[in-house]
Amino acid sequence: MIPERILAHDPRLPQVLRLIQTEFADMDGRIDPPSSMHRLTLDSLATEAETDEIWAMGTPPGACVILTPKPGRLYIGKLAVAKPLRGTGLARHLMHHAEVRALDLGLAVLELQTRVELVENHATFRALGFEERERTAHAGYDRPTSITFQKRLSATAKV
Repeated sequence: MIPERILAHDPRLPQVLRLIQTEFADMDGRIDPPSSMHRLTLDSLATEAETDEIWAMGTPPGACVILTPKPGRLYIGKLAVAKPLRGTGLARHLMHHAEVRALDLGLAVLELQTRVELVENHATFRALGFEERERTAHAGYDRPTSITFQKRLSATAKV
């Protein structure tokens, strides 16, 4: 299965939104503050498809990610894999695709954030070669709420 880019008027965009909403729903009650997924709408996702890159795998999409170029790095957001498809390598495949896209864009670092409470995500990202860079707090919080992970890339990632 090859990742396909989802554009703003792609008929699969509502399915990508549902996938993100469904798979991020498990965070409710586990993380504080609540996920930004709650502010995601079809219109805002369409805007992201115009300004960033949304990639999905499967029909209907069973996995997706949003890639956002930033100075010196490619930010990975809203990585989601449908529960029945977890453990099949889709997240790993999308992360490899992110590496290739970063190198194509001349960027040598992948970056993502995950919540402090989501320890299973920390283990997954470490297994994918990411290292913790910093802990930050959302506005109004006096404790860290997010962890930033980064992965330095080499040209061999495109192989």
